[in-house]
Amino acid sequence: WAGGALKRIVPHITLLFTPPSRLNVLTMSSSMQSSKSALAKASKAPPANVMAAYGVCMTAALAVFHFVAEGEFSAILTMSVIMQCLAVVLLLLQSHSSGSAAGISARALGLEALALVCRLSSTLWLNGYLPVDASGDHVFQAVDICTLVLVFGLLYQVLVVQRSTYQEADDSLPVVPVALACFVLATLLHADMNDRPLFDALWMAGLFLGIVAVLPQLWLISRTTGRVEALTSHYIAVMAVSRLLSGTFMWHARFDLTCQPWVDGFNHASWAILGAHLVHLLLLADFAYYYVKCVVQQGLPSLAQVDIGCLV
Repeated sequence: WAGGALKRIVPHITLLFTPPSRLNVLTMSSSMQSSKSALAKASKAPPANVMAAYGVCMTAALAVFHFVAEGEFSAILTMSVIMQCLAVVLLLLQSHSSGSAAGISARALGLEALALVCRLSSTLWLNGYLPVDASGDHVFQAVDICTLVLVFGLLYQVLVVQRSTYQEADDSLPVVPVALACFVLATLLHADMNDRPLFDALWMAGLFLGIVAVLPQLWLISRTTGRVEALTSHYIAVMAVSRLLSGTFMWHARFDLTCQPWVDGFNHASWAILGAHLVHLLLLADFAYYYVKCVVQQGLPSLAQVDIGCLV
C-alpha cells in the first residue's frame, strides 16, 4: 500500500519542483499538438462553399425529378445537365478560392462553351433531343444557359483577371483540328430527330465537342507532373457523372433515335451517340482510378492536391 501511494505522489512532487519555464514549454507543446490535431481534422473536411454547391445542385436535381418531371425517366437527361453545371461551379470555386488559374485549361473551357452553343442552337427551339417530360420545356435549356454563362465567366477569370497564373505554355493541345473533326463527323453521323439537317448536325457536333473537351484538361495535367487541384479533379469526376447519366438515357432511347441510314438496317446515329459517351468514359478511366483511390484513402478531398500518378 505504501509503495502504491508513493508512486501516485511522486509525479505531483516532481511537478511542484519543475521550473516555471519548463512548465510553459510543456504547456505550449501540448497546445501546439492540440492545434495541429484540430487543423488536421479541419483540413480533411471539404470547404463550406463546396458542400453548399453540392447540396444546392443535388437538391435542385431531386426537385426537378420529383416536382417538375414527376418521376419520368427522361428527367435523367435534365439531371445530367445539372451535374454539368455543378462541375463548372466547382471549377469556378477552385479559381476563386485559390486566386489562381493554375491547373485550369482555357482550351477545355473554350471547347465546352462551343459545345453548349451548338446544343442550345437546337434545344432552344426544337424538341428532337429534349426530355419528353415537363423539364424539357424550360428547365433543361435554362440550366444549359446558366452553365454557358458560368463558362464564359470562368474564361474571363483565367484569361484576364488571373492571366499571370494561367499555364499557357502547358495548355498547348491543338484544339482547332479537334473541333473541325467534330463538325465533320457530326455532318456525317447526325440523326434526324429535328428533321432539320443543319440543326441535327449542330446538336451532334455539340455532343462530340463536349466529349473531347476533357482532352485539353488531361493534357494540362500530364504536362504539370500529373498533380491536380482537388476541385479540378471534382470538376472532371462530376462531368463524368453527367456523361454517364446522359449515356444511360441514350442507351434506353437508342431504338427511338432515327437517321437516314447509309446501310439498310444499321442506325449509325444511335451507335455514334452511344460510342461518343463510351469514348468519354474511357478517356477518364485512368483519372477515375486515381480519383477514387484518393477519395478512399483520404476522404473527400478539399483543396489539397490529388496525385494522378499514371498521367505523369
